[in-house]
Amino acid sequence: MPPSSLHASGERGLPSLLPSLRKEIKHPNISLITMALLEIKGVYKKFFADGKEMEALHDVNLTVADNQFVCFIGPSGCGKTTLLRIVAGLELPTAGTVTIDGMPITGPSPERGMVFQEYSLFPWRTILDNTVFGLELKGMDKVKRGYKGRQYLKMVGLQGFENRYPHELSGGMKQRVAIARTLVNDPKAILMDEPFGALDAQTRNTMQSELLRIWEEEKKTVLFVTHSVDEAIYLADAIVIMSARPGRIKEIIDIPLPRPRSRTSTEVNQIRDSILSDLRSEIASR
Repeated sequence: MPPSSLHASGERGLPSLLPSLRKEIKHPNISLITMALLEIKGVYKKFFADGKEMEALHDVNLTVADNQFVCFIGPSGCGKTTLLRIVAGLELPTAGTVTIDGMPITGPSPERGMVFQEYSLFPWRTILDNTVFGLELKGMDKVKRGYKGRQYLKMVGLQGFENRYPHELSGGMKQRVAIARTLVNDPKAILMDEPFGALDAQTRNTMQSELLRIWEEEKKTVLFVTHSVDEAIYLADAIVIMSARPGRIKEIIDIPLPRPRSRTSTEVNQIRDSILSDLRSEIASR
């Protein structure tokens, strides 16, 4: 899916260090957006603690197309995870709407699979049984769900580990199980909250490449929260940069580079420097 299918609204006329890569932030004409999967309109989120109000998100507007890989990055506490949880249906916005295929999101659904930084596997269940847990809840026949579970474990490189238990796997292997468990339910969108944050650098790089391979095979929309600029550039069709709290969309940067991407190319370094400059200015403005 071409990066130009991502739209945001709320600001105009941002300074441009990379004119060919940056997108003007503007109100999209929704009727002209083809194959829009996810629409976030006027989303605000407020929390109340100790009698005080805290605004986590402020007027977030975004349209994401089908099959697009979008990364979210911003200062700590800017609301990236909160926004992802709202899309997942785990939290409701204080104001605004979120729709998928035109239908409002009012709660969790298998059509939006969530992958957390923690592996969240059941220690008493085998790897196969962990993978097909959602299918089991749906009442799918044991033979059918076993067949489907083995297919996805093979896809993520865990063929032969079906009867192992989580404590027998490395961190990277556990996260592969979490990804297979999400994919087996055939979601329209995969929501990933720093899924590789706890992995060592070498395993993290491997998992990034594996995720891209799976994404290209499965053709899913992916929303991916990260604190790593390098990770975002390597993975994304487009990067959404969020402001310091209250979080709003400050800018969108398209990444039109072919895959697989060099992590050290001149173009990548230019994009990295630009994003880091944006993030430094947001942190300094706190």
